[in-house]
Amino acid sequence: MPTLLAAGLCRKAEAGPSLSPVAGADHGLSRLRETPEGRPLPEGLTFTDAEGRVTDFSAFRGKALVVNFWATWCPPCVAEMPALDRLHGMISRDGIEVLALSNDRGGRAQVEPFYQRTGLQRLGIWLDPRGATGRALEVRVLPTTLILDRRGLEVGRLVGEAAWDQPEVVAVIRRLTRTPEPTTRSSIGTDSHA
Repeated sequence: MPTLLAAGLCRKAEAGPSLSPVAGADHGLSRLRETPEGRPLPEGLTFTDAEGRVTDFSAFRGKALVVNFWATWCPPCVAEMPALDRLHGMISRDGIEVLALSNDRGGRAQVEPFYQRTGLQRLGIWLDPRGATGRALEVRVLPTTLILDRRGLEVGRLVGEAAWDQPEVVAVIRRLTRTPEPTTRSSIGTDSHA
């Protein structure tokens, strides 16, 4: 029988129904643990893209990252994937990438149909099927999301699901990664009264 955790989390390699609505009233931010000074990642962490090419976090040097560890068999993971897809569309032009690292042992053959079925269009397929990167980063349950700043340091970790596309959550990601809000054309400062 699968082990269920009170926060609606899935233990790695186990499945079960979610026990909580997506994120809750605070959009999941109460579970965010910040490390503003930044925590270095262990050396030698690798994962693969959809084509099976091995890569690592240095391939994203200079970008901030939202790294989500998830699996198709994990109900809370599945529940938050559309919000992560929308988040990627909202922040990628500002140099923040969302990497959804699947722990599915079936790899691309399992993840790609899930993306198609659920209409995920913005997220790339990234795979950690043996869970080695997740273990090295002390990911104990799914979903777990790490926020990495542009230096490649972990500045935040959220265990459990979140409403990633909500303005409050996006603002926290920008603050932790030191990414300013995009500027829009405005009439502020163009007062013609002398």
